[in-house]
Amino acid sequence: MGGTRTVEVEAAGAGERLDAWLARTLPDLSRARVQALIAEGAVTVDGAASRASSRVRAGQRVAVAVPDLQPAVPGAEDIALVVVYEDPHLLVVNKPAGLVVPPGAGTPSGTLVNALLHHVRDLSGIGGVLRPGIVHRLDRGTSGLIVVAKSDAAHQGLAAQFASRAVEKQYLAVVHGVPRPRSGTIDAPIGRHPVQRKKMSTTAPRGRAARSSYVVEEALDGAALLRVRIHTGRTHQIRVHLSSLGHPIVGDATYGGSRSPSSSSAAARAAIASFPRPALHAAALAFDHPVTGERLSLEAALPEDMARLMLALRR
Repeated sequence: MGGTRTVEVEAAGAGERLDAWLARTLPDLSRARVQALIAEGAVTVDGAASRASSRVRAGQRVAVAVPDLQPAVPGAEDIALVVVYEDPHLLVVNKPAGLVVPPGAGTPSGTLVNALLHHVRDLSGIGGVLRPGIVHRLDRGTSGLIVVAKSDAAHQGLAAQFASRAVEKQYLAVVHGVPRPRSGTIDAPIGRHPVQRKKMSTTAPRGRAARSSYVVEEALDGAALLRVRIHTGRTHQIRVHLSSLGHPIVGDATYGGSRSPSSSSAAARAAIASFPRPALHAAALAFDHPVTGERLSLEAALPEDMARLMLALRR
């Protein structure tokens, strides 16, 4: 059952980890579920976000916002997929912008998972009933490559590579302005924004290490096309890092990308101002096949909307 529950730490619980204490105090929530809620920013201690590993103190008030339950098993839906690679163990899909990856609050259907259940008879079950086969994610507004496990062996192997940062991920992004220098590395921890809970920030008091590198592929009119490689996998990492650099992604209203463009031509300014989503595309993915060991290197060209934006911004 959804809703917000508030509980007070008793003297006997002082010193326990937040996730362990909360799972014991609210037995209808598993420790894994508690950890997921904490990661989502749905748990506060005396009104502030906290880590699962934080030690609680007697008298603290812990609030837990539990979302309403969704259907236990998503249904298969005939949604078109652009499959870049497929074999008996996995497939790689070129996800269009606007398509949500797993079902969740507000999007119980019409997701990539629903499409996959129609396309593949038996997906890996390790991700759970709401996320079968899902090893990693892309934001709703981001287009590009996402790998999906069809077998449990593939899921385990892929998850291990993502955890060890052995998967190479490159993105193309159109940003406001042209970064100086034209290549560099952003090494700034990322954590939940202390006030705006749906945002991430490089100034969060408890940020986790995050590293991205970029190179300017093309200077444009008041903007630039960057190739970005991420060396960690934090939520909204590229969007947050580029915004912290002073060059937010065009169309990213959350992190400053909807600001007034500085382009010289009216056509370029109009193209930037009207772009409806973060101009971010997962363009390349490379990893070792989890079953055969073969090195797979896959690419996806810019989607039509970003290609049109580029045309409008070329001087």
